[in-house]
Amino acid sequence: MKVQKMTAVLIAASVLVGSLIAPIASTAKQSSEEQSHRRQKTKNDWRNIAIGSGAATLFGILKHDNTITFAGAAGTLYSLDRYEKDRRSQSRTDHARAQAFGKTSFYRNGHRYVRKSVKRDGKRYYQFVRG
Repeated sequence: MKVQKMTAVLIAASVLVGSLIAPIASTAKQSSEEQSHRRQKTKNDWRNIAIGSGAATLFGILKHDNTITFAGAAGTLYSLDRYEKDRRSQSRTDHARAQAFGKTSFYRNGHRYVRKSVKRDGKRYYQFVRG
């Protein structure tokens, strides 16, 4: 009985600790699309951790083990909070990108920049060039 309890606690703890220690890619000089993709992956990771922690909570409830129940519930709540923060952050990033490239031109430091369409590797991209 104690072995099962200890195993469940170790599984729940490893899920939580592993998610906190996971390496985060550097965001320096990443395009908006790459940042959005990375944010989506992080969001999915937090969702999956919340599901695993929820399963640990259910296991604790079924086994009448308050320690596992509490650890699983805490992990679930924390993961859901991080998921929601990432969801809002991704929405802001995508909205800012759409707003910037929705304009055909803008002025900065007295110079006019015009949006141009560029094809690379069969895909169409926009960039602003001094015009």
